[in-house]
Amino acid sequence: MSSACAECRDDMSIPFEMKMAFQPIVDLSAQRVWGYEALVRGPNGEPAGTVLSQVSDEMRYRFDQAARVLAIETAGALFPDTDTKLSINFMPNAVYEPNACIQKSLAAAKRAGFPHRNLMFEFTENERMVDVAHVIKIIEAYRKLGFLTALDDFGAGYAGLSLLAKLQPDLIKIDMEVLRDIHLSRARQAIVAGIVGIARELDIRVLAEGVECEQECAVLRAAGISLFQGYHFAKPALMALPEVPLLKPSIDVKAAV
Repeated sequence: MSSACAECRDDMSIPFEMKMAFQPIVDLSAQRVWGYEALVRGPNGEPAGTVLSQVSDEMRYRFDQAARVLAIETAGALFPDTDTKLSINFMPNAVYEPNACIQKSLAAAKRAGFPHRNLMFEFTENERMVDVAHVIKIIEAYRKLGFLTALDDFGAGYAGLSLLAKLQPDLIKIDMEVLRDIHLSRARQAIVAGIVGIARELDIRVLAEGVECEQECAVLRAAGISLFQGYHFAKPALMALPEVPLLKPSIDVKAAV
């Protein structure tokens, strides 16, 4: 851990260029953009995998720091108000000392005039967490600093409900594979209803990600979900905020099922 922290203190440079794309997170109950997820891209918009394939284990900490700072500084220049959330992904298997390694992010937020209370950090369950206790430590530290935390890709990874019970984040993002064509599947509808019920009991918000059509959206609205993300609303825009033309009430769920 000490070598990683020293690397964060001493040098944040990485040997390749990257940019950020932003995809809106829509609150349909409030009919507004709740926030944006920052997604790493290559300099010409190349997909995230092109960038991540260049990140070696030795570069992991520097890359994570550089990506956070770029996301925050870009959001500070683009976001329309001081209430919009910025969601940033982080690597759960990276070695962190939470209060030390967050300092560059806090400094970037201060430079950009971005309220740090509007930062949300996403961790994914698609990558096995080698030290869940340490991830819990990170969440507790971030919560004390006023950040939100989110469990991404819920339902598609290693631990599922067990991991949710241990981490209890502020928000869970149901994986798109669970939601795909939900209007055609009573099994998927039952699973989502169960997730929403559990989240409600734990005081955790639910976000439906990867929503691609109005029929999916309608069923998910009827299940009690208000936060949405996906191509149905907008594709990510490189170093810009995409327009969201579909901020309107969803269609009647009875017609969708």
